[in-house]
Amino acid sequence: LSHTHTHTCHTPIPIKPSADDDETTMTDSARTTVLVTGAGGRTGKIVYEKLKQRADKFIVRGLVRSEASKAKIGGDEDVYIGDITKADTLGPAFSGVDVLIILTSAAPQMKPGFDPSKGGRPEFYYEEGAYPEQVDWIGQKNQIDAAKEAGVKHIILVGSMGGTDINHPLNSFGNGKILIWKRKSEQYLADSGITYTLIRPGGLLDKDGGLRELLIGKDDELLATDTKTVPRSDVAEVCVQAILHDEVKNKAFDLTSKPEGVAPPTTDFKALFSQVTASF
Repeated sequence: LSHTHTHTCHTPIPIKPSADDDETTMTDSARTTVLVTGAGGRTGKIVYEKLKQRADKFIVRGLVRSEASKAKIGGDEDVYIGDITKADTLGPAFSGVDVLIILTSAAPQMKPGFDPSKGGRPEFYYEEGAYPEQVDWIGQKNQIDAAKEAGVKHIILVGSMGGTDINHPLNSFGNGKILIWKRKSEQYLADSGITYTLIRPGGLLDKDGGLRELLIGKDDELLATDTKTVPRSDVAEVCVQAILHDEVKNKAFDLTSKPEGVAPPTTDFKALFSQVTASF
């Protein structure tokens, strides 16, 4: 992650405590406690770091699967270890949380021995216990249930474009039907009674954020265009902005970007989010 990410222009708004207020409790109560699950993943790590940079607004927690993942994102005591497929490991991380950002996802692995020079396509598999049904359905359902129990006020779920097409190629990877399971958990969230935001990005790019015009769509319409990718860092910024804007409460949207340099980068997120019309 390059250091350009640390310089997004967000001027912190100082909170002026009144004379008789204890300053620390004043600022704590004015901040939002946010839990990022999948914080050891490539997008989750960026969201976690972006929120950390805005300590004036957010108290941040991460949830990861292992000590190794925890170490990878700095090993702070605000990073909890839990297994989303085991509901009884989630309680401590969720207690006292205002906003949950779900960035957990099953990840297909490429079978060894693929030789691109011979043509054909690589084959994919999921590790035992880490199939989309377990991670993207049961694991996300467990998180939504834990959030409900903990009194979380807003859940932001990052899914994927392509969910309207049952025959989407991603579903055939490792026979995991990943988009079908993601869709099921999105529906579960939309029906949960908790305020939600469903973000469905296109293909994720490992490129710098803040340099592109972002595009909002629905029902996979953007998949028919030539702008169907988006940098992870921009997805991460949209997650952070979604906490702050009522325009995306109880809404769902697809997210992609124009190529760098062809249009001014998106900076007005209120205007961007006001284009969102769909609730699912």
